[in-house]
Amino acid sequence: MFAGCGTALVTPFRRDLSLDEPALHKLVRRQIDAGIDFLVPCGTTGENPTLSEREHLRVVEITLEEAAGRVPVLAGAGGYNTAEVIALARKLESMRVDGILSVTPYYNKPTPEGIYLHYKAIATAISLPLIVYNVPRRTATNVDTAMLKRLAEIDNVVGVKEASGDVGQIASILGHLPEDFVVLSGDDALALPVIALGGKGLISVVSNEIPAEMTHLVRACLQNNFEQARRLQRRFLPLMEVNFVESSPIPVKAAMAAMGLLEPVWRLPLCPPRPDNEEKIRGVLECLGLVGERHVARAN
Repeated sequence: MFAGCGTALVTPFRRDLSLDEPALHKLVRRQIDAGIDFLVPCGTTGENPTLSEREHLRVVEITLEEAAGRVPVLAGAGGYNTAEVIALARKLESMRVDGILSVTPYYNKPTPEGIYLHYKAIATAISLPLIVYNVPRRTATNVDTAMLKRLAEIDNVVGVKEASGDVGQIASILGHLPEDFVVLSGDDALALPVIALGGKGLISVVSNEIPAEMTHLVRACLQNNFEQARRLQRRFLPLMEVNFVESSPIPVKAAMAAMGLLEPVWRLPLCPPRPDNEEKIRGVLECLGLVGERHVARAN
């Protein structure tokens, strides 16, 4: 179900900081029209720590409405309070999402046993497929191969979004976990090597900007057409890199605003990019024809 290219959707806001529902409808529709394989609302790219529960559920509801069963919806539900994560995951399950993506608890820095018990408690509380999100740069904890082997013994823990940036660790996971355990790259720039090692796809930030192109890149990898995949990788690597010139999703939302897809609004503690970085983002977009005259011509 969760293979290929999935987009970690940004959450658009209006100038008054309220949820921009019309923009969200358009963004989700744009993803589906571009052929994306699945959608991931309310992850950290969607600024979920700043969403109220009502807003969180509304974003997922809109995503489900637009998807209308055409693509799976893997909804975010993570945090450092296990009881709250379970309560949210149960509400999402009642909305009939297709799965839950749950980031490792951050800040309170649990022990390996605490991480295992956290995920076990969530998985036991719901019947949905659960995908672990490992992103040590943000959480200060790492879900390694040994931990994933334990978690994979729980029936509905079906995979991992691996954003450690450690290709050796990813190779170890793919070499020691069952073949049906889904390993998804959590880094755009590493999708090609992760899939080459046996991964099933990517949860992407850059596909917010270029959904069709990233879907083509991932599918080329999955079809062992690595010559085409490398061409796409080389072409879009500058965009993948500039999306992290500041903390994500600051750059990707700045880029999407320049492309006319949403208002350039973030909720604190995120804020607009520095002027020099905004200039870098704009330069990459111009080189790729995503803004300016070439972009207008393509849109028409």
